[in-house]
Amino acid sequence: MILLVIKYLTPKGFRGITVYPFVFLKDKKDREDVVMLNHEEIHIRQQIEMLIVPFFLWYFIEYLIRWMQYKNRHTAYRNISFEREAYANEKDPGYLQQRFFWNFLKYV
Repeated sequence: MILLVIKYLTPKGFRGITVYPFVFLKDKKDREDVVMLNHEEIHIRQQIEMLIVPFFLWYFIEYLIRWMQYKNRHTAYRNISFEREAYANEKDPGYLQQRFFWNFLKYV
């Protein structure tokens, strides 16, 4: 995981975004936020498992489906399976050591 603080590459309303192997952060202080970094590291693992490009295709398609389902962009984002897994486990520093392959499927 390569941390870069570049606020202009981070979408409005977000503190970070992960595009393997980079994590783009909006602010320097986020480099010390272990919960946020664990959340982004979960995304790194998801992207590796799905060979990166399929991850982003799935993410985008699921986002569109959730947006149609909930009629709200933020609710759609929070209900993407990758995000649900990351948010549910971001406070567990040992999660990635015991996580099963393609575990995000439990959150679809």
